[in-house]
Parts: sequence; structure tokens; C-alpha cells
Amino acid sequence: MNNNQIVVQESSPIMIIDGIKLDRVQQSMDKIHQFQRVIQNTLVEGHDYGQAFYGASKPSLLKPGAEKILMLLGLSSEYEIIEKIQDYDEGFFAYTVRCVLKRGNQVITEGLGHCNSKEKKYESDKQDKFMLGNTCLKMAKKRAQVDAALTVGSLSDIFTQDLEDMAEFNQSERIETMNLNDAENMKINFGKHRGKTLGQIYKESPDYVEWLAGKANDQALRKAASILLNQKNNAINNLMKAVDATLEKHHGDSPIDMEAALNDPDLPWNDSDENEPF
Repeated sequence: MNNNQIVVQESSPIMIIDGIKLDRVQQSMDKIHQFQRVIQNTLVEGHDYGQAFYGASKPSLLKPGAEKILMLLGLSSEYEIIEKIQDYDEGFFAYTVRCVLKRGNQVITEGLGHCNSKEKKYESDKQDKFMLGNTCLKMAKKRAQVDAALTVGSLSDIFTQDLEDMAEFNQSERIETMNLNDAENMKINFGKHRGKTLGQIYKESPDYVEWLAGKANDQALRKAASILLNQKNNAINNLMKAVDATLEKHHGDSPIDMEAALNDPDLPWNDSDENEPF
């Protein structure tokens, strides 16, 4: 047999599994779950990770949170621009960045992030087109870092990847386009009313909705609570105006016929429309 001959050995998933010590796999899985719990108990909502938006089931990991994860694991990060477009004449910039995580000289994992100035959040006329190059480069770097942090910590099942900037844009768009139906169906994810909609909470505790309108940290939640309160207040005001007008109509110089007044078709409760708030 030729000593220089290379022997190619086929492998299959079953062969790979057969070669694994399952007790060690279980130990590794237990450590991953323990680490995930440590991260969940350590990171601060609103600073290290953001709230879920538009029905997302997981919050998004933010840059400060990614930095803490790397620090907890004793990892350093290096960055490389692997693709770039810089068109100063047209004001178009695009960057793809690789984040390499290391412990000492050993590469642990990598993450990728991309950003370009055609993204919707950068299309505003208020943007300085010639500062977008630096903005996009920093955003691509941040996205790569978050991608790498989620991968190295096996955290993708508790955080979304790289949505900090999209969350900010979606939040702004959500506030601008919010209507009464959106407000009533917005769910609370904290406190004693966790899991309930604002519409449900208003029926049980209108004072709490009033507090949210003035004190909630989430701008979208404040807006939703305000919309709900304004709608209810408008309904009450319209009701009182209808009552006043009806009493004025039935009063004249004679005693009020209360039965006739209460049965007046102009009053809201005599309207057959089931969609009316009263």
C-alpha cells in the first residue's frame, strides 16, 4: 500500500452521533440553559434588550447587551469590512462587516452585518446624505456584533437577531399610524395586567389606563392609552350633549315629561346600532 495514499472515509449523521458521548452532550445542554437564565436575569430591559414589536415573540438584543455578553464570556471582538460601496456623488453607501470573536488568539465564532443608505429609515429628507457613510458603517458593525453575540451564547431562542434599528423605525411608524382598534388590542407585557389588552384593562381599571397615558415608558403604549381615553371621553361628552339637547327640547315652559325625554330617538341608548359605545 502506498504510504502517500489518502484514505477517504465516508460519514453520515448516524456515524457522527454514534461517536458522541451523550452524557457530555447533556452536560453541555444543561450549561447552555443555565447561561441563558443568567443572561435573562442579568440584562436590563430597555437598555440591554428592547421590547418585542408587531407580535414578535422575542425581544431584540441591543448593542449594550451584546457587549455585556462578550464581557461575561471573556471574548474580544475584531472587525473587518468585507464589502463596501461608497458613492459620494449619489450619496449611496453600503457596508458588510464581519465580527470575529476571540479568546486569546483562538477564533470562537463570527457574525455578519450589513447596512446601506437605501434602507427606509435613511430616506428622510432631513438626513445629511454625506454623513450616511459613517452611520451605515457603524450600523453594519453593530449588526455583526449582535449576530456574533447571539451565536456564541446560543441565545437566538430568547432574543431576536439584529433588530434594534428596525424596532426603532417600527415603533415610530406604529405611533404615527395607530388607530382606536390598534389601541384597544395592544397587550401589556408587565405588571398585574400582563397579557391583557388595553381595551380589557379599561373596562376593569380605567384609572390604570389614565396612568399609562401619562407615565408609561413606552411611547406607543402612552399613545394607545391616550387614544383610548380620548375616545371614551368624546363618547361621554357626546352623550351629555345629547341629553342636554333632549332636555332642552322637552322642557320649554312646561314640566319635563321624563318618560318622553328618556325615549327620545335622538338619545344614544335609543339607537339600534350595536357598534355605538353606549
